[in-house]
Amino acid sequence: MSLSCWLAYPDDLGADVTLPNHRRLRIRALRRCEEGPIRELYAHLSPRTRYMRFLSPMPTLPDSVVRLLVRVDYHRSLALVAEARDEGDSAVIGLASFGAVDDRNVEVALVVRDDWQQQRVGTELARRVIDAAESRGFHRFIATFRSENVAIRRLLAGVGDIVSAQVSGGISELAFVRRQERVH
Repeated sequence: MSLSCWLAYPDDLGADVTLPNHRRLRIRALRRCEEGPIRELYAHLSPRTRYMRFLSPMPTLPDSVVRLLVRVDYHRSLALVAEARDEGDSAVIGLASFGAVDDRNVEVALVVRDDWQQQRVGTELARRVIDAAESRGFHRFIATFRSENVAIRRLLAGVGDIVSAQVSGGISELAFVRRQERVH
């Protein structure tokens, strides 16, 4: 590993999670320059999921996009991977990331492998990436996605309160803050 890939790894971001259906996964920070998990995940995404996440029907993920995703500094940019822990192997099933837009706002993105969707993996990743961003001083989040992506709209409605929305050419951009727990 090159010297430019070495940064102190944030061990505090790792967590073992048991989903409501009793499937188990491990969520951890992606290591700087760790391309393997991203390439593995992308290879297992359907064309529709690729299109919804990357806003383009790319049959393969360009090296430039992979480099962008792995260029984390653990403060202004961070990625979390979810790895299945069911049958003894650790297949990559999800990725969530944030990148600072300025000193207050971060852009967030996530994708979950098709066979793991609708099992709360995305919600777990979203909550954890929001936690990580907030612990680094960021409290406003921006998500950009295809307007017809109903799943991400639902997920965001569960974790955040929308503060602004824009739609242009079939692309939605939502700014949101963490949904506050309501005390009854």
